[in-house]
Amino acid sequence: MRTRLLAASLTALAAVSLAACSSSGSGSASSSASNSNKVTAAAGSPTDAAATASGGATPGSTTPATTAPGTSAPADPSTPGTDGSGPAKPAPPADAGLPAKPDAGLTGKVVAALNAVDPAIVGGKPDQVVEQARKQCQAMYQFPKDSAKLVQLAEQHFTSPDHPQGFGPDTAAKINDALRATLCPPQR
Repeated sequence: MRTRLLAASLTALAAVSLAACSSSGSGSASSSASNSNKVTAAAGSPTDAAATASGGATPGSTTPATTAPGTSAPADPSTPGTDGSGPAKPAPPADAGLPAKPDAGLTGKVVAALNAVDPAIVGGKPDQVVEQARKQCQAMYQFPKDSAKLVQLAEQHFTSPDHPQGFGPDTAAKINDALRATLCPPQR
């Protein structure tokens, strides 16, 4: 009986050593130490020691199986894309919907359209208002059907010293219409 247990322990130790040697990176030493603890903790029959060393659970044990080095863990259904429906959608880039900086002609059209809504929107700072307009176009891309949110964001993007809280919801809606007609790409 002792010979059998000793042989199983040596076999398990060899398997752990082989797994530690085959794993790459700096984690091999800690992996070897944790796996050898598993072998030492295994008690009972030789199959218990061998199963513990290989990372599996023995029949009748309540210890969950661990993933052997070099293999991947089973898919977690709570993680997007791992429920068998295919790969997760990548997040859109941070500049999604942000139009390119307009040339002088398009800048003039945007400034003219916003001046037609209210001259205080531009307030003599065409470069600044064009940047605010680009950010609003990005918001239009991100929230294409949420007009209330777009009005709220237009009030945040377009302010002036006389209107620090924005120009109001009616003017914000007109700003959105002016930007759709000039700078912002068509909605999806």
